[in-house]
Amino acid sequence: MNITFPHLGNTYIAAKVLFDALDVEYTIPPISTKKTLEIGCLHSPDDICLPFKIMIGNYIESIEKGADTVLITGSCGPCRFGEYCELQKKVLMSLGRQINFIVIDEPSKIGIKEFLNRLSSVAKDSRLSIYKKIKALNMALKAINLIDEIEKECRFFAGYEKNKGEFSKLLKDVKREAIESKGAEGTLKVLENYKDKVDRIEIDNFKTPIKIGIIGEIYTIIDSLSNLYIEDILMNLGVSTKRTLYPSWWVKNTALSALKINRSPIYKEAKHYLGMCIGGHAQECVGEAMLNYKMRFDGLIQIFPVGCMPEIVSKAILPDIEKRYNIPILSLVVDEMTGEAGYYTRIEAFLDLIEGRKRMCI
Repeated sequence: MNITFPHLGNTYIAAKVLFDALDVEYTIPPISTKKTLEIGCLHSPDDICLPFKIMIGNYIESIEKGADTVLITGSCGPCRFGEYCELQKKVLMSLGRQINFIVIDEPSKIGIKEFLNRLSSVAKDSRLSIYKKIKALNMALKAINLIDEIEKECRFFAGYEKNKGEFSKLLKDVKREAIESKGAEGTLKVLENYKDKVDRIEIDNFKTPIKIGIIGEIYTIIDSLSNLYIEDILMNLGVSTKRTLYPSWWVKNTALSALKINRSPIYKEAKHYLGMCIGGHAQECVGEAMLNYKMRFDGLIQIFPVGCMPEIVSKAILPDIEKRYNIPILSLVVDEMTGEAGYYTRIEAFLDLIEGRKRMCI
């Protein structure tokens, strides 16, 4: 068995740690590029979501490197993502690829026994003891928390750095060195070293950068190819950005929800507008909008793929938040046809608007 998986933010680093620690074969798909998207679009239904198409591209690029098993999270909620695994199987079978899928769904949805069976199938080729397998899982969780925390700090404090570009360079360096490192322990050591480094970068607390909250559908706000590298662009412009939806957040949120003890403030803030789950991360989008307003952010950017029904509901709610709380909100809808020039122009105009508002308040 040679396991692969779709790219989703920093999950590939945690996956490397997990599989290295388990001593099982795996293939990390190449970082998603326009070629990945072209491959995915060629073999996917025309009207399917952008994330689906990029994932198909990830799988095919990994299969060409020897992968025969796909590991993917599931969703039993009212969102097309819950059907991804079955649809993707059919696409790959139509291409003559006999690929196994391991779908990790919430234990509250499939039962704890089935959940544990699926987890054990990931490590079925590992000869390690149960204790060491649990230790490997803990190492992977530590890795995703470390790399996500590093990225959060880099994205936010980029607006306050004394020497322009330091946080951007550090973020690129840590990801490169983590993936080039040998063994699970080696990867964790790299992450721990860089966590210390990011805390040592000098910042200027007297700066007043534009602060933008990134909200929307989890895949498109995490995947740089999907959102045309918006966080990197804002970072290079000296804008401080923040988002809640990181892979480490998803792990924690899923675990707490399964235990029915999730008290995240996001859901409390969303309750007035959206008091129930309608699929995707619509509740989180609305809740984050309110939290960012209360934290005095200057504006919000919502990103979601064409046809994402939960985010269309969120988009319909956001204008009321924008008007009632006087916070500018830009909604960006993306697919494989999104033009970069027009996309960047809208972002620049949005930042100009916010800059003008800030000057008027001085």
